Amino acid sequence: MRLPPLVEPAESLSVDEVRRYSRHLIIPDVGMAGQKRLKNAKVLCVGAGGLGSPALMYLPAAGVGTLGIVEFDTVAESNLQRQIIHGQSDIGRPKADSARDSVLEINPYVTVNLHTDRLDSSNVFELFAQYDLIVDGTDNFATRYLVNDACVLLGKPYVWGSIYRFDGQASVFWAEHGPCYRCLYPEPPPPGMVPSCAEGGVLGVLCASIGSIQVTEAIKLLTGIGDTLLGRLMVYDALEMTYRQVKIRKDPNCAVCGEHATVTELIDYEAFCGTISDEAADAARDSTISVHELKRMLDARAAGEEDFVLIDVREPGEYEIVSIEGAILIPKGEFLDGSALEKLPTDKRIVLHCKVGGRSAEALAVVKGAGYADAIHVGGGILAWVNQIEPDKPAY
Repeated sequence: MRLPPLVEPAESLSVDEVRRYSRHLIIPDVGMAGQKRLKNAKVLCVGAGGLGSPALMYLPAAGVGTLGIVEFDTVAESNLQRQIIHGQSDIGRPKADSARDSVLEINPYVTVNLHTDRLDSSNVFELFAQYDLIVDGTDNFATRYLVNDACVLLGKPYVWGSIYRFDGQASVFWAEHGPCYRCLYPEPPPPGMVPSCAEGGVLGVLCASIGSIQVTEAIKLLTGIGDTLLGRLMVYDALEMTYRQVKIRKDPNCAVCGEHATVTELIDYEAFCGTISDEAADAARDSTISVHELKRMLDARAAGEEDFVLIDVREPGEYEIVSIEGAILIPKGEFLDGSALEKLPTDKRIVLHCKVGGRSAEALAVVKGAGYADAIHVGGGILAWVNQIEPDKPAY
């Protein structure tokens, strides 16, 4: 959908800026007027991770005058496979600081605002109100719904992207002119049904593919050129190297932008999306042990003082990266479809673990439902084990 320019042009470009943006200026569709609009634009990027990295590099390179960065995390070594705005020397630094330094190295004429508090319902309105456009680089459903609802209630457009393994999606949502995110996804998936990138992985370069689409859409919105992805979902398959489009229509019954909206203020998005199902939460209550307790149990088993079976419910690829000695691999999917139950001993206590504890809690609910009342799972999963018990093993 073609839309009018989102911002007015700045008064002028300096001689240095003309030299810097000359390849834009000679494009008739952009020209001096379009570049002045970019200079006058204020764009907020939520996240400086996989999608935020290419966005926060190409937005300043394009000449967007003011960039906001929402990020409270620190740089970890596992980020560097895809989060190219950070480098080896940034490990342990706040991502916001690292991203700011990279942005200013790309374009010193850009104003960078850092917002290092976790984005939530208490601060999102005040923050979003300062910007013309929101670029969503988040990786969890709770924040996506928060960003969407805040943008709808403030009348702000935002550019959305999503990545997983080899697949990516991108679109533009702006309730004043078309559908919002809830029109596409009225409700989040059930907890535990859709793995995160931390659980399922992501091809590093996929971030660049989707992130560059997001920046392209942002530039088009700011300058008023071309047809935006508003009302269209772009789906990219990196393995097949295919792009396809799905039309998105505004849902008249949408909870937040529909004719009779029921969401008229921000809600508790963690509760709305959930991290684990109610069944898993109930199962894990009073049935969660620490990694130190697991270590004690393993030592007691080695001494013949205790007997149990330790089951790793992660995927085979994860098990190959790192595992706890003596753990048996049975992926969570086999618990959900019931096939794992025939593999479980009936004369031993069942102890479950995963990467951080979510998947093992879901599997625990199945196991307890099958009659293993004394089954337990390990809070924090193998990441806590590596961090606290065997720090010489790799984390991922």
